[in-house]
Amino acid sequence: MEAIIFGSYFLGWTKSADLPLGVIVEEIEIPVPWGHVAGRWWGPRDKQPMIAIHGWQDNAGTWDNLIPQLPTNLAVLCIDLPGHGLSSSYPTGMIYYIFWDGIILLRRIVKHFGWSKITLMGHSLGGALSFMYAASFPDDVDKIICIDIASPAVRAPEHMVKHTAILIDKNLEYENLSEDKIPCYEYEEMIDIVCEAYKGSVSRENCKVLMKRGMAPTPAHMKKKGYYFKRDPRLKVAGLAMMSIETALEYAKKVTCKVLNIRAIPGQKWERLDYYLDVVEKMKQRAEVQYVEVEGTHHVQLNAPQNIVSIIEDFLELY
Repeated sequence: MEAIIFGSYFLGWTKSADLPLGVIVEEIEIPVPWGHVAGRWWGPRDKQPMIAIHGWQDNAGTWDNLIPQLPTNLAVLCIDLPGHGLSSSYPTGMIYYIFWDGIILLRRIVKHFGWSKITLMGHSLGGALSFMYAASFPDDVDKIICIDIASPAVRAPEHMVKHTAILIDKNLEYENLSEDKIPCYEYEEMIDIVCEAYKGSVSRENCKVLMKRGMAPTPAHMKKKGYYFKRDPRLKVAGLAMMSIETALEYAKKVTCKVLNIRAIPGQKWERLDYYLDVVEKMKQRAEVQYVEVEGTHHVQLNAPQNIVSIIEDFLELY
């Protein structure tokens, strides 16, 4: 069963043959000043859900293989971040600061629904946002689950300074990208491109899962055949305002909630794995932290959810 909701209101159910017996999911839209944030609400609507946040340039479909394996009485709201999936992109003239924007967005959603003591689950960028939100609003967070990440991407100051001009010019270039320059591909060709971009982190079949929300048929007025990527091209250059390790450790000291950190092996190829582990250790000063290593690619929640589902379930039941 699936349903569609606009403005957070339920509009009705539709059938989905792909879901296990007893699993329900609804498509929702949450109003924001620039449009809407799209999401998939799994499980019961009469309880506060865990909020699940995807990785950079992915979408809410990254959870489609994991959530159905969790208990059916668990409510989970999987969102598409701005410019991703089915969510509205930022207006022309705005720039994505992916780590900082996400904290503000989560705050909007929490206030929209009037939730408190929330639980967050995030993969990659989504895990970094969960960490940042827990550090920024420690009294409002009960638990966070971070998959193959510990904090926002850490960059040395000289790296940030070196790339500032390049990123600004690229942002302006993508902002003025005309429709005739938007690339369009046949379906299988697009899946080939996606698979190559993920470099083995996502199987071909699971690339198709992500592209259910990540691509769309080319509009008739563009007079092109095939499909195009729905994500905002400005996201490719959303690397401004990164974080130093000193800043990441300061935020880590502010986390007081229960933490589950799952690192996939081989997972992401971290430039400085020691930074990742330093953040985990710093959180232990004030928070209850479970750090677990599992076999899997960076997208373990999508590619091998069976490797982490019991770990997540046990963590949620323990607390």
